[in-house]
Amino acid sequence: MINVLIADDHRMFIDGLKAMLLDIPGIKVVGEALNGQEALDYCIDQPVDIVIMDINMPVMDGVAATKQLLKAHKALKVLGLSMHNDRHFVSDMLKTGAQGYILKNTGKDDLVEAIKTLHNGGTYLGEEVSKTLLSSFMKQSGKNPFNEKLSDREMEVLGCIANGLTTQEIGDKLFISKNTVETHRKNLLYKLQAKNTAELVNNAYKRRLIG
Repeated sequence: MINVLIADDHRMFIDGLKAMLLDIPGIKVVGEALNGQEALDYCIDQPVDIVIMDINMPVMDGVAATKQLLKAHKALKVLGLSMHNDRHFVSDMLKTGAQGYILKNTGKDDLVEAIKTLHNGGTYLGEEVSKTLLSSFMKQSGKNPFNEKLSDREMEVLGCIANGLTTQEIGDKLFISKNTVETHRKNLLYKLQAKNTAELVNNAYKRRLIG
């Protein structure tokens, strides 16, 4: 049996994870904590194999708690959990010794796989998290997408986005499908190192790609 402790400062989210894992053979949620300190206190005299650790919590955050937990309990495994798919968050957790990192929108099957992988001594990173780390590695290796030139079509799509047009409106204006528009949007987000449309437009202004 894999004994799991859930540490998260949102009761509703804890209840959701418990419900997801309730009927999974071989996995049992044995406790819960609303902050990092409660997680530390629980593990002092309770048998825990894996802690699902939220990063942003009051009193003591997940990074600090993970560092102390793994120092005191060598066999314990920590699965980082966050809504932030950000290289710095991922890096901070992994540097403390966490063996995995998933996002809060992860599905049931991936969550169960992550828990079992950690329990068997492996490392688990969610698909989107892996993409983030790969992108970071490529940048550090000298391939900086910020220096990549935009194609003529990407410039056209960028201009439409800056003018507030929807995906459908952009497609109609440029005579391309919605899927093609979304592909160009994703490429623009990557090349301009933006997480969302607002940051995309802001970075485009900074580079004087749009006026």
